[in-house]
Amino acid sequence: MGPLAILVCFSCPILVLGLLAFLNKTLRKPILRQREFNARGIRGPPYKFLFGNAREIQKMKTAAAAKPMSNLSHEIRTRLEPHLATWTEAYGKNFVFWMGPEPILVVTEPELVKVVGNNAEKVYQKLEAEGYIKKLFGDGLVTSRGEKWAKMRKLVNHAFQGDSLKSMVPAMVASTEVMLQRWEDHGGEEIEVFEEFSLFTAEVISRTAFGSSYFQGKLVFDGLAKLLQLATKHALNIQIPGLSKVYKPKDEIEAEKLEQQIRDVIIAMVTKREEMVTNGDLDSCGSDFLGLLVKARYEDDESKRISVDNVVDECKTFYLAGHETCDILLTWAMLLLSIHTDWQEEARKEVMTHFGNKTPDADGIMKLKTMTMIINETLRLYPPAFEMMRKVDKEVQLGKFRVPANTNIIISYLSLHHDPKIWGEDVHHFKPDRFSQGLAKATNNVQSVHIPFGMGARICAGYNFAPILTKIALSMILQRYAFTLSPAYVHSPIYAFTIRPQFGVQVIFQAL
Repeated sequence: MGPLAILVCFSCPILVLGLLAFLNKTLRKPILRQREFNARGIRGPPYKFLFGNAREIQKMKTAAAAKPMSNLSHEIRTRLEPHLATWTEAYGKNFVFWMGPEPILVVTEPELVKVVGNNAEKVYQKLEAEGYIKKLFGDGLVTSRGEKWAKMRKLVNHAFQGDSLKSMVPAMVASTEVMLQRWEDHGGEEIEVFEEFSLFTAEVISRTAFGSSYFQGKLVFDGLAKLLQLATKHALNIQIPGLSKVYKPKDEIEAEKLEQQIRDVIIAMVTKREEMVTNGDLDSCGSDFLGLLVKARYEDDESKRISVDNVVDECKTFYLAGHETCDILLTWAMLLLSIHTDWQEEARKEVMTHFGNKTPDADGIMKLKTMTMIINETLRLYPPAFEMMRKVDKEVQLGKFRVPANTNIIISYLSLHHDPKIWGEDVHHFKPDRFSQGLAKATNNVQSVHIPFGMGARICAGYNFAPILTKIALSMILQRYAFTLSPAYVHSPIYAFTIRPQFGVQVIFQAL
């Protein structure tokens, strides 16, 4: 028997076994699992070989995005989540669909959302990050699980609560002054505020969390922005089992380079901060976010000590998540106040009552009731992110459903925030007075129907940071300008990690 014949004899069984394993993962298992879901009363669109429903989703999203939005409608769910809107109509509030061979259970009943979000039984876990998401966040707070998450969450909480948060207010005010001076220099007429707020929030985060200017952190922001574009581009891609071991696409190679460049810049920042330590006094390396992380590297208690990788991942997480959340909240709030000038005037009266023409301070900011109502309504209509994902590693009872092990779960914020059965028939109207008696009253004490920052123990660590920054920036803008929406504005919300305006937001300013 020749060498070729021997090779064929050995390789054929391997190829057959490989093919059988592939078909088991992409055909047999999904079909059996779909039957299991159906038997348990959980329906949904049928599984399709290899890709699941990913191609249907992409087709629906493309068709929805091609339709122009009219009359500045805030009914954005059918545009951003057409698949969920369509399948909710067909299968009810809770259903299963498929991303490749993986089932995803959609949960939109408030009581079930509460169970998953609060996770009292410790069974609804964060999904393990993979691919581009892993490169964006590493094992930071957004993606980590278990003891690692608990240790980092406790540390990060110190940076964004109480006195630590109050101490950031002067830097927020100073950054707002810089932005407003730039507007004055540009004539103070029509301004594209989405880009302006992007620069502004980057400056604030650089100052408050990292003790640097925006330009020093620009390499990090730019690198993360490029990584984010790649992650969004490939969000619906289905990985063919085994392919990544033999073939690496161009975008993945680019993502690895960006990940390393970002890491190098952050390591340089950490090294510079460590060099500030004098005579072994760790307090001299600062009390901001970066300072707290650096000090934690040298904790005497080993259980509290963190690695340099932890520092890098938490820095990336706050640079990206903090920047995106603040930028988006400010942008949509400005859009809504530019349209609804009656609410703009109410907010201005409140600001002038508390501050006059003086600079806002931390204590006064906490007393802005009308501003709080406006922010809550903005977050309801345009939450920065629009879904929470969890996974059950073992079979669990969720309401009347017995959910099989290894099932991913999605909670759609837009499904809850835009549900007329919860908010009334005017659900798509901007009505801040929904919140005139507080968040609890507006939601009938059902916390799970207004969750722009998530809920439970894993609620966004910076959930207070973004509203405070928004109140300061809006207060200082309202003191100086009246503003209306420009005719140049095209209403086209899109999803790119956050819900953002595709063509920016053009606002016309009139100095007061």
